[in-house]
Amino acid sequence: MNIWAQLNEDMASTAAQVAPCVVQLIGQEGSLGAAVIWRADGLLVTNAHVAVGRRGARTLEAVFSDDVRRPVRLLAYDERRDLAALSVERRGLPAIALGDSSRLRPGEFLMAIGHPWGVVDGLTGGVLIGGGSRLPEMQGQDWLAVDLQMRPGHSGGALFNAAGELVGINTLIRGPEVSFAVPVNAVKVFMRQALAEKALDAVVL
Repeated sequence: MNIWAQLNEDMASTAAQVAPCVVQLIGQEGSLGAAVIWRADGLLVTNAHVAVGRRGARTLEAVFSDDVRRPVRLLAYDERRDLAALSVERRGLPAIALGDSSRLRPGEFLMAIGHPWGVVDGLTGGVLIGGGSRLPEMQGQDWLAVDLQMRPGHSGGALFNAAGELVGINTLIRGPEVSFAVPVNAVKVFMRQALAEKALDAVVL
């Protein structure tokens, strides 16, 4: 097998490994985006802009890879970091492996999965441009900038590395081929705060 065929096989296998860890979020408006299974006991993470609308928490349903549907409960959200913690009444879920975004290097190949325009498990890939809090037009908090084409519906989905580890939560599109994600290390901090402070009560952090 040549190197390109091997690369294709490896990335396709990794994507197949990650896909069950990402659910589709459906609202009254239809498909709104994705959420990542953070823990096997039904804890999910997504973007605040997916989970919360102008009138507050959206009424959402999570659709899993086996087509099972469950209503979603909003536990906590942070609009500044654009993150939200959700829960569903389901156990034994395939939680995603967590990576370390501080170890990422510019030029590293990453993939993003979500549900663009309602297309289930839509994938896109590209290289990491850079990260940190001093990216042009995105200053003030840590971001990952990636040279790949996210689309509406990728929001809240997983940005993952070649090992199938979550390294970021898909969040923003800037221009035709530059997308931004919240680094997984920032997500870990948010989730710890959400659970430690008021794990069972909806709260703005």
